[in-house]
Amino acid sequence: MPEWKRIVSKEELSALLTRSAEQPVLLFKHSTRCPISAEACREAEAYLSQTPNEQVTYGLIYVVEDREISNEAADKLRVKHESPQAILVKNGQAVWNTSHSRITADALEEVLSN
Repeated sequence: MPEWKRIVSKEELSALLTRSAEQPVLLFKHSTRCPISAEACREAEAYLSQTPNEQVTYGLIYVVEDREISNEAADKLRVKHESPQAILVKNGQAVWNTSHSRITADALEEVLSN
């Protein structure tokens, strides 16, 4: 079963974005201080515990603890920062993103099954 890989450095983020040329990457930006983010995280975990797409790499950024990495992701992907936020990356480009209560196991299933 796939697991979240926590991203804690600019080098790890860059490597993950480079990897998106080979396989899609789902970045989840999570605030450990926000109840809405906690619910979105439960939904993302529910997705991973069911039938996740094994061909996707799953990256996790803690927006409070790793603010610099979170900002770097927003800049590189040209996606306005939100938290919680899910961003699908292919070929180094954000191709889909959503935030807050729109992050659900069903939404992730739909976007990642294609």
